[in-house]
Amino acid sequence: MMVSTRGRYALRVLLDLIIHDDGGYIPMKDIAKRQSISQKYMEQIMPALTKTGLVEAVHGKGGGYKLSKSPSEYRVGEILRVTEGDLAPVACVSEKTEPCEHRGQCKTAKMWAEFNRITNEYFDSVKLTDLLEK
Repeated sequence: MMVSTRGRYALRVLLDLIIHDDGGYIPMKDIAKRQSISQKYMEQIMPALTKTGLVEAVHGKGGGYKLSKSPSEYRVGEILRVTEGDLAPVACVSEKTEPCEHRGQCKTAKMWAEFNRITNEYFDSVKLTDLLEK
């Protein structure tokens, strides 16, 4: 499994919102500049974060983004699933694909399922605030 720039940048954006939280909305251009992310790429990431309720957005003068809940409530797994989709290492353990026709006799199915479980449990155990402490 490889996390794309979309997932990595989403984590950086949310951490930036935590670090620079003053109670107001933070303009996208400010986040983009601090994180060295093009504004055009941020325009692709932010709608998913807004649509899923991870951030609140206000457009126009005085607008921008802010967290929609307490920083300690954000889990890395949730964020990566929003930006990456399924975190499954192979299609046969993905919830988004049909069950494999070889699943009953596949010698590797249990291994992939366990790897998927461990990966998801790990990312779900990490809070964004944990990343600020490390």
